[in-house]
Amino acid sequence: MMTVDELVAMAKRDGASDIHLICGLPPKYRKDGRVVNMCEDVLTPDDCEDVARFLCGPQYKDMEEIGEVDAAETFAGNRCRIHVFRQQGVPSVALRLLRDQIPQLENLGLPPAALNLTKHHKGIILVTGETGSGKSTTLAAMLDYINHNTYGHIVTLEDPVEYIYKPDKCAINQREIGKDTRSFSDGLRASLREDPNVILIGEMRDRDTIETAITAAETGHLVFGTLHTGSASDAVDRMVQVFPEGMQTQIRLQLSMVLQAVLTQQLVQRKGGGRVLACEFMIVTDAIRNLIRGGNTPQIANAIATSAAIGGMTMDQALVRLVRSGQITRETAIHYAHDANYVKKNAM
Repeated sequence: MMTVDELVAMAKRDGASDIHLICGLPPKYRKDGRVVNMCEDVLTPDDCEDVARFLCGPQYKDMEEIGEVDAAETFAGNRCRIHVFRQQGVPSVALRLLRDQIPQLENLGLPPAALNLTKHHKGIILVTGETGSGKSTTLAAMLDYINHNTYGHIVTLEDPVEYIYKPDKCAINQREIGKDTRSFSDGLRASLREDPNVILIGEMRDRDTIETAITAAETGHLVFGTLHTGSASDAVDRMVQVFPEGMQTQIRLQLSMVLQAVLTQQLVQRKGGGRVLACEFMIVTDAIRNLIRGGNTPQIANAIATSAAIGGMTMDQALVRLVRSGQITRETAIHYAHDANYVKKNAM
């Protein structure tokens, strides 16, 4: 089979985002959202075992015992996020190609008002969306902007470390879960003793992590985090629902006071090829704080829709804008819409 360097070089050349190596299938990559063959050579069990041993290195025993391993390495000059896992007794591999350089924030296609998020000094800012929606890239661009424009200390907690920052005006510590600290919650608690101004939590997975993130924001830190949710209101519900029912009223109150904004991302098919970012942007206004406190999250979408004057935007409004600017088709917008009828009426 092709070497990992050859596979990555080919994927990079063709503009693919991910590589999949699965026993019994040819190597595949994801290009413009579609998973297609890279060549016709079918991978054998020995091929998969060899590449797993190569990618895991000393962690191969962990993969055998636990069933999966995460890592990040550079191949063919391109840093990649690695996930090796066992399925039906044979290793499989998923490689995510990361950008060579951290992109500039203004070049990502975010709503213009979202560029102001880096000016906050405390609170919680969430970037949400499905896997592969560009959350890590958006967060990296925000942190790098802070790095080049503000004097302070940034601590990141990642699984694994993806983008490597070059400290400029900021001191930066990047900690990898499983190597530098045991878990997100342990690393986050420790970070509060490390004099940070900004904390990045790669994924807010559990109650301990979310509770400590809220505490960090309450004590004057700026916390960036991710969730796998499809809207801002879903993000609020996800954070609250990890707590027992008896604690949820208090958590809603605390969250309403520290949450600053939520960006929810989708990468959708661009007209003529490639993909473009569609982004819902919730700026937490006094009205939205009241909705969070009262548990009225179904009404958040309406509140976002009426906040255009300060830069807020629902996902459906973002899709309509992309249609009107000629970047995506009306059919694509309808496919990705939360309210298809709204998009049908307005995407003309």
